[in-house]
Amino acid sequence: MSNDGVNNGRRRFLVAATSAVAAVGAVGAAVPFVGSWFPSARAKAAGAPVRVNISKLEPGQQIVAEWRGQPVFVSRRTPEALAILDENTEILADPNSEASVQPDYVDQTTRAIKPEILIVLGICTHLGCSPLFRPEVASADMGADWKGGYFCPCHGSHYDMAGRVWRSQPAPKNLPVPPHSYESDDIVVIGADEETA
Repeated sequence: MSNDGVNNGRRRFLVAATSAVAAVGAVGAAVPFVGSWFPSARAKAAGAPVRVNISKLEPGQQIVAEWRGQPVFVSRRTPEALAILDENTEILADPNSEASVQPDYVDQTTRAIKPEILIVLGICTHLGCSPLFRPEVASADMGADWKGGYFCPCHGSHYDMAGRVWRSQPAPKNLPVPPHSYESDDIVVIGADEETA
């Protein structure tokens, strides 16, 4: 068998070019496959844990995060606000959070893992409005008996600084506490239980 008229250089070029195109095609096919290993925005919204940096959250301030498409209020309570929580028992519908939606590992009074950090879903338990954060005690517009907390502007429900609802309010229950854990002193993970973190 004769190799007359065969251009070996051209053959090597065509083999190399074909191999390069096949490699690019394999990478192009692999990228969507590897990308499918990571949760999509829709999957994250459906419940993937959310990390929130609380390092710059000052006492008396609140930030709003989002988990499962819902607002989550993260507030740093002052020592004064924590001291008032025990005084609220008489005005609350569920002071010991017995009928509340919250993990077992949070304290029933402070409704928190770390007393100074409150984490609640920012949705009124009446009809789903978003309550306003009103930490000022006895503010002019809230009245002399106001001890700080949350006020729902839609139908007037009042919650204390632990998200516990006052008696005789349209809202039937305390603000829910989502599952959460601390990755460090500065990072809270909303949606990951303390017990399984």
